[in-house]
Amino acid sequence: MTGVLGAALPLVPFAMALLGFLLPQASHLWAGFLGIVGAGVALVVAIVLAFTVDGLVETSHTVATFGEFEVTFGVRLDSAAAYVAIAVGVVALAVQVFSTAYLRSDDRYAPYAAQISLFTAAMLIVVVAGDLIMLLIGWEVMGICSYLLIAHDRRLPEAPAAAVKAFLVTRVGDVGFLLGIVILGVRAGSFRLADVLAPGVLDPTTITVVCLLLLCGVAGKSAQFPLHTWLPDAMAGPTPISALIHAATMVAAGIYVVARLFPLFLASSTALNVLAVVAAVTMLLGALAATVQDDIKRVLAWSTVSQIAYMTGALAVGAPAAALFHLLTHAAFKALLFLAAGSVIHAVGTNLMSHMGGLRRSMPVTFWCTTIGLASLVGLPPLSGFFSKEEILHVAVAGSGWRNLLVYGVGLATVFITAGYATRVWLRTFFGQPRSREASHGHEPSRLMAWPVVALAVPSALLGFVALSPAFAEALGAPEGFTIGAEAAAPVAWAALAIGGVWWAWRLRPADDPARVLGPLRPLFGNAFYLDAVQHALVVRPVTALARAVRRADESGVDGVVEATGQGTLSLGGVVARAHRAGLPRAVTAVLGGAAVLGLAAVAIVGVWP
Repeated sequence: MTGVLGAALPLVPFAMALLGFLLPQASHLWAGFLGIVGAGVALVVAIVLAFTVDGLVETSHTVATFGEFEVTFGVRLDSAAAYVAIAVGVVALAVQVFSTAYLRSDDRYAPYAAQISLFTAAMLIVVVAGDLIMLLIGWEVMGICSYLLIAHDRRLPEAPAAAVKAFLVTRVGDVGFLLGIVILGVRAGSFRLADVLAPGVLDPTTITVVCLLLLCGVAGKSAQFPLHTWLPDAMAGPTPISALIHAATMVAAGIYVVARLFPLFLASSTALNVLAVVAAVTMLLGALAATVQDDIKRVLAWSTVSQIAYMTGALAVGAPAAALFHLLTHAAFKALLFLAAGSVIHAVGTNLMSHMGGLRRSMPVTFWCTTIGLASLVGLPPLSGFFSKEEILHVAVAGSGWRNLLVYGVGLATVFITAGYATRVWLRTFFGQPRSREASHGHEPSRLMAWPVVALAVPSALLGFVALSPAFAEALGAPEGFTIGAEAAAPVAWAALAIGGVWWAWRLRPADDPARVLGPLRPLFGNAFYLDAVQHALVVRPVTALARAVRRADESGVDGVVEATGQGTLSLGGVVARAHRAGLPRAVTAVLGGAAVLGLAAVAIVGVWP
């Protein structure tokens, strides 16, 4: 029965997606109904599995054989997978319900809702997959769905470009991911996770190579340095899609896969070293870039880049349970923040915080929910983000070695920066005087938009207390439990200092942006250290120039030779044709002349020949 329920997790939203694609594009009621049913049933199944799974449950069915290798479809379930599936189901359901009101007038709502269902099914395939090929299918379908959903609003000129960028950047990483899976399966003699993770199957060199290749795909999907540049531009998609991608699906997939295959990474110090460096760079990069953004969605996007790096850091110091714990809390508070931002954008008609302000009184429910989400993002006690972030920092400081020191030091600095930009968003959006006519007429959204926001505020506030349960910690892979030590005072103190500093800067000049104190650093942070421009100069331009050169060589070289040969043949034929072409009098004269010559020749021959 557990295997059947595990298979039903992705199959139900997948079936709803297929039905949704058959609907007329403008069908809103039935498309919304199918999307909500698919996400709702998947959530119920995940909850049932969380209460019924005992230990590790595996099923396997061979679907194809290639020589010695078998491709199997089956599930590999434990309590951690069930909890991640619950997070996916909660966020997907909230997004589907929220979208029914947020995109009420959308004339392409049916494919939009179906694509969300397909996206959900793909992530759930990654969660329950017992075979690397099955996992790869879900991984790639997510990439296709992200492309379609980011480009959904065709009225925005930046949406198609953002979708193409997201698709290409993640594909770069996926090349390494695919090679890693192929090498892993070939060397292990099987693509089943149970066989791949068996002790002694792979030699240390193969493990290191495979882990580094897999990290390429993880960096792409989870927007980690240097393949992080697609995520902020993905904000061109509808706000509910931002919540889906940034909270519990695509960006979380890479972290989940590393946690799933963590025995391999634990056997490679090189891979863990790379993880630590990537985590440190990405944590600071994302946090600093978020400090000066005016677009509220881009602030949250850069925040996601930074918070995913916390999970990467936890993996680097050997704490996959802490990484999964932060994955769950981040799914709750980041989905809450994006949907709350969607409510604000829906009310004022803009993403720019410079056109907001004073919304605390006109949007009290959204204000308090956003407050919970931001406080959880910062890691203020007793909200959920405090428990998960503190667990990561505790594990880092409790260990030894440069990786632990790096993750802890950068993590502590990022707490300070996170508190600063979160306070700035809070003040610029909800306090002071309205800075536009639309902001002065702000209002709460409809109930269908408000209910998901309020519902997500509950786990954002209370999920951390679940960590106090030994059963929850053991389910995520921490049988010794999660610890809140005395060192928790340090990040809380840093956060309080940053909050106080931003509040003070805002109080001095409430109409101005507190980020003004950064002075000449604002352009540097606002452009994320110009890494996007560097990527464009070092990769995009050379590749584009090479493509143009190849095109010219093909058109003037290969095609030129073929076309020149044909043209030359036609020209020669024209010359011969002109030589044979004559008017009727000339033709008759030539024929008679030829006949006379032939006759004379015949007479001469007869006269000479005896």
